[in-house]
Amino acid sequence: MNLDLKSRKALVCGSSQGIGKAVALSLAEEGAGITLVARNKSKLEAVRNNLAGKDHIVFPADLSEKAGVDSLIRHLSENTYDIVINNTGGPAPGDINEANIDQFQKAIEMHLFASHQIMQQVLPSMKEKQYGRFINIISTSVKIPIKGLGVSNTVRGAMASWSKTLSLELGQYGITVNNILPGFIDTDRLQSLITSIAEARGVTKDEVAGEMKTTIPAGRFGDAGEIGKLAAFLASPAAAYINGVNIPVDGGRTGSM
Repeated sequence: MNLDLKSRKALVCGSSQGIGKAVALSLAEEGAGITLVARNKSKLEAVRNNLAGKDHIVFPADLSEKAGVDSLIRHLSENTYDIVINNTGGPAPGDINEANIDQFQKAIEMHLFASHQIMQQVLPSMKEKQYGRFINIISTSVKIPIKGLGVSNTVRGAMASWSKTLSLELGQYGITVNNILPGFIDTDRLQSLITSIAEARGVTKDEVAGEMKTTIPAGRFGDAGEIGKLAAFLASPAAAYINGVNIPVDGGRTGSM
C-alpha cells in the first residue's frame, strides 16, 4: 500500500491541539512537510517539535477573523500545497430557534468561506500536478443532526454539500475531496462538553461520560490519533479512488448507513 507522502506538502488548520494536531503528526510520519495553522503560536511550535521529519512551518492565524484569513491567503499565493486539512472548532451549542443571524454569519465565514478561499488559492497548482487532497474534519451531525447544536448542524451540513459538489468538479484532475466525521473523540473539546453538561445537570463528569459511552457500540471514546491515521490514508496515493464521501469515525454510534 502506497502511503508515501515524502514529496507532498500539507496545510493543516486547527493543528495546535486535538484532532488537528493528531492529523499533523500522522501526515508527518508518512513524510509530508507540514504547515501548522492555528491562533496560538507557542502551541504550534510545541506541535512542530514533535513532528517527524524537518522543515515544518508554523503559521499563526485566526481564521475566525478576516485579517487571519487574508494573511493565510497571502501565504498560499506564494506557496503550493498538495494536501489541505480543513479543521475548525465548532460553533457554540444552543437550540437553532434561539440562534441569531450573527451566529450563523460568523460560523459560515469561519468554516465555509475560509475553506472556499483556501481551495481557490491552492487549486491551480493541484491541477497542474494532477494531484490534490482536500480533507474536511466535520461532524457526524452531517448524517444525523445533534440535539442542542443548531448552528453547528446547519454549517456542518453546508460544508458537506460544498465538499460533495467540489468532488464532482475536481475528480478529473486527480484531486479528491472527502469528509471525516468524528464522533466522541477524547479531546479538550469533548471534556469541556462533558463538564458543562455535568454542571447543568448537577451530576459528576464520570456519570456524564459513562452515559455517553453507553451510546457507542465500541464502548469507549475515540482517540484523536485514529482520526489522524484515516486522514493520512485519504491524503495518500492509495486513496486515489475514494472521492466525495463522508466517513464517520465514531465507534459505530451514528444510527445510519
